[in-house]
Amino acid sequence: MNVIIIEDEKPSARRLQRMLNTLRIETQTMLHSVEESIAWFQNNEHPDLIFLDIQLSDGLSFEIFEAIEIKSAIIFTTAYDEYALQAFKHNSIDYLLKPIDIDELSEAVNKYKAGLPQKQTVILDFDDIKKLLVNPIDRGYKKRFSIKVGQHLKLIYIDDIECFYSENKGTYLYTTEGRNYLLDTTLEQLENELEPQTFFRINRKFFVNINAIKDMISYTNSRLQIKLNSYNEQEIIVARERVKDFKSWLE
Repeated sequence: MNVIIIEDEKPSARRLQRMLNTLRIETQTMLHSVEESIAWFQNNEHPDLIFLDIQLSDGLSFEIFEAIEIKSAIIFTTAYDEYALQAFKHNSIDYLLKPIDIDELSEAVNKYKAGLPQKQTVILDFDDIKKLLVNPIDRGYKKRFSIKVGQHLKLIYIDDIECFYSENKGTYLYTTEGRNYLLDTTLEQLENELEPQTFFRINRKFFVNINAIKDMISYTNSRLQIKLNSYNEQEIIVARERVKDFKSWLE
């Protein structure tokens, strides 16, 4: 079985490759962008199976299909839930919701082996996919946080949070009212709980709310300094390796 991975986040691609290796499936190559994928398909025999992320570094992956007739089966790897995917799920083998689970991966691969020929032309309804990606159905991101204040519980709604940050081994949120509160979680756990169109992890210590950004300033070593509406307790710097993704996120 010839398999390729198309995924813009290289750590995620490598993790998926390791999981496939566990299932004794070798990966032919890994591609990371629409442009790179189009060029590869133009010059290589199409694989049996593609693991395909939807949002790539330079656009949406269905742009590949608009440029090239792909003769491969597809398993989507995506952050969108099953309701948003129902409109086009029948055109693919399956989809895997990130973070990918090894059992679900194995099931999807077995579904491909059991039910489909080795080559298949996949035709997607691009207009429907575009609508779903512009207005994705809510996948259950956090709407509020419950904070213990003395003997009381305080509800803080997500729209009232400027940023999340870590300090002295603790994780805090900072509100539009200029208050910070300690959370019983980590920034790593928050990655799967925060709506990605609203919050972006700019470095190891900070998530920022796009609606709270007041100013962005060029900083040393090709980095950016972020100024928020209220928060000013420490400098907020976009890590150099995150600047490109951050600029794409802003758009």
